[in-house]
Amino acid sequence: MRNVVVGLLAGAAALGVVPAAADGPVVVELFTSQGCSSCPPADAFLKELAGRTDVVALSFHVDYWDRLGWKDPYSSPAATARQRAYARFLSLHTVYTPQAVVDGRIDAVGSDRRAVARAIDTARRTAHVGARLAREGAEIVVEIDGVQAPLRANVSLVGFVREAVTRIVAGENGGRTLSNANIVRSVERLGPAGETPAGWRIAARDGLDYAVLVQGEDGRMLGSAVLPPR
Repeated sequence: MRNVVVGLLAGAAALGVVPAAADGPVVVELFTSQGCSSCPPADAFLKELAGRTDVVALSFHVDYWDRLGWKDPYSSPAATARQRAYARFLSLHTVYTPQAVVDGRIDAVGSDRRAVARAIDTARRTAHVGARLAREGAEIVVEIDGVQAPLRANVSLVGFVREAVTRIVAGENGGRTLSNANIVRSVERLGPAGETPAGWRIAARDGLDYAVLVQGEDGRMLGSAVLPPR
């Protein structure tokens, strides 16, 4: 998972300045693990959110459960680092699973449907930068509208697996078969977004779908887009 921390931390965002008004989906990031017995209900909820056009739902599998009986095949230190960065941004005392972070602004227990729904409604009231994502042959095409000065942001391309089913043979979920959706496998920083619209073409990787995130240095999501299912 390349540049996940860089993509989250770099850039500059002036407090109190919002991007130019634009309709756009709300980003819900679920920090989860196949080794956590409390996570399957949150994973199921994220799968439902992934079917909505007004939400970009992404699942980050942390690695700190791996030492407790089951090594999650989708876990990574970079996912854990991303979650810890959010803990600093949101002034949280600890990290936990399942945790949902909505638009980089609001923290909620990932299985608490009412709390996550409230956070999505709150985030929807904030203007978002226009972002577009398309697949052209073997390339992914990204287009980002300009943002109002002095606001600046970073653009990251997120590669993810739509769905995976895993038979768990040990740990808290031993004996269960788990289904995970929109599992993040890579995060690549494309570059900054400023007042001028920007665009990129990136070679697609086999087996992955993609989302694009426009994110300020304080963790706030300023814009996003996701490829529709193939």
